Amino acid sequence: MIFDCDGVLVDSERICVKVDAVVMADLGCAFTEAEIIDRFVGSSTEAYTAAVEERLGRTLEKDWLRRYEHLYRAALDAELTAVDGITEALNGLTAPSCVASNGDHADMKRNLEIVALHDHFEGRIFSASDVSRGKPAPDLFLHAARSMGVEPGRCAVIEDSAYGVKAARAAGMRAFGYCGGLTPPSRLDGPGTTLFDDMRDLPGLLAAAAH
Repeated sequence: MIFDCDGVLVDSERICVKVDAVVMADLGCAFTEAEIIDRFVGSSTEAYTAAVEERLGRTLEKDWLRRYEHLYRAALDAELTAVDGITEALNGLTAPSCVASNGDHADMKRNLEIVALHDHFEGRIFSASDVSRGKPAPDLFLHAARSMGVEPGRCAVIEDSAYGVKAARAAGMRAFGYCGGLTPPSRLDGPGTTLFDDMRDLPGLLAAAAH
């Protein structure tokens, strides 16, 4: 099983979307929260930067996001929790699992530690920085499968974003689209994808799909 991190393990998307809106307003390229959810949830930093540059009509410096990192850290420190039901779901699973996220290693480690989930996945956490292309390309999930010694067709991916389920399908993996977050179910639905809105249901759904 391959878990996304933000919005699947840690309930960070709701927090980050609000900070994103503040950041973009400061840059002078306003995006509504609805636009941010539609265009950026689950995307890579490169895709995020490209969209902001397009709206601004100019190129940003390479490390432009760094000057806003303190805003994200402060908000996550104050508000971050585990996704509702994920602890029960993880306790109900027996197959090997890992994390594969477009986020960087340092951010994932920090956020997983805040919600006391890092130890569950230690040594099995993969980032888009480990491959040439992040989601929606399949590279990250294929890298995670290789690292875990599992054929792609035997992997299940738990995702909450349109980019994530698209990457899972491209990798030839079964996708489980979590609809309890910000992304509408219609953007997660598609071939080879099971939708669900309660993490506590995940062990049963995975068991049913295996038969």
